Amino acid sequence: MGAGEVKRWIVVYVVLLLGLNLGVNVNAQQVPCYFIFGDSLVDNGNNNNIQSLARANYLPYGIDYPDGPTGRFSNGKTTVDVIAELLGFDDYIPPYASARGEDILKGVNFASAAAGIREETGQQLGARITFGGQVNNYRNTVQQVVQILGDENSAANYLSKCIYSIGLGSNDYLNNYFMPQYYSTSRQFNPDQYADVLIQQYSQQLKTLYDYGARKFALIGVGQIGCSPNALAQNSPDGRTCAENINNANKLFNNRLKGIVDEFNGNTPDAKFIYINAYDIFQDLIDNPSAFGFRVTNAGCCGVGRNNGQITCLPLQNPCQNRDEYVFWDAFHPGEAANIVVGRRSYRAERSSDAYPFDIQRLAQL
Repeated sequence: MGAGEVKRWIVVYVVLLLGLNLGVNVNAQQVPCYFIFGDSLVDNGNNNNIQSLARANYLPYGIDYPDGPTGRFSNGKTTVDVIAELLGFDDYIPPYASARGEDILKGVNFASAAAGIREETGQQLGARITFGGQVNNYRNTVQQVVQILGDENSAANYLSKCIYSIGLGSNDYLNNYFMPQYYSTSRQFNPDQYADVLIQQYSQQLKTLYDYGARKFALIGVGQIGCSPNALAQNSPDGRTCAENINNANKLFNNRLKGIVDEFNGNTPDAKFIYINAYDIFQDLIDNPSAFGFRVTNAGCCGVGRNNGQITCLPLQNPCQNRDEYVFWDAFHPGEAANIVVGRRSYRAERSSDAYPFDIQRLAQL
């Protein structure tokens, strides 16, 4: 071995050693693909070209994102962008609207702003892709994966290693149950009954995903809609006290969602289901804002009216300058700084309550 080769091996050894000491994952990408189902919290462009009021493909949305406005309802990254980074992907997961060819092999984002578990949810905002529609789009994607990989067995083996994150339910409360002027659900069901109806429909979609190859599921709980600037603007006497009737309804849904994790884990032994407790992670941000660098928890950085929460960000509106000090970006959606905290704790739980029975990092390893 010549002197040049010795030097080269020393360099390789030092780089590997540094990687180990810094906790860098040398084999960075932990799963072959990541499929995302959800609403405006994680939509990254699927609503851009449909007839909908629920769109964010204009400034100041994306003001801190490298590509500018993309359709993300944030000043920057969403929680699933953060999770994709932590899973080792070298780029963010493409939206279904623009994912083409072999791009789909790393996963697809099917999320759509205003979407809900129920078909009618969000209809007052125009077009949107419901949970059922997102699952149908996934089925189309699976057919493409089969064509690319050559046969169904290869596709099934490939898909079984991927992460599937599902985060729906917020709009079934925000743009359905607590909007009696448009929807009759609050007159048909009490909050307990409504949670049951939602979970029943949710479970049916999970079964379809399972039938089409999904095996690693991360079910994301609903956050505290009653603490959003919009809820505070409409319901809070002091502009600070959360709307507990809304939060209590969200908790009923979340408790049942955690329950179906146990049910599915018991009935589908070749699959793994976990629950991400977004509600309590968010509670932490609101209860202890200074611990995370936040100063404002009850108003949007960008918006109109009381709490900057009565209307979302208008096109070309000037947002606040100190964006990282605001938990909320607009009337409904967290900013990038809050999304980073929620995404990190979803991936790697910092408290035992963050994930059940374990976190996304462990799910990826199984």
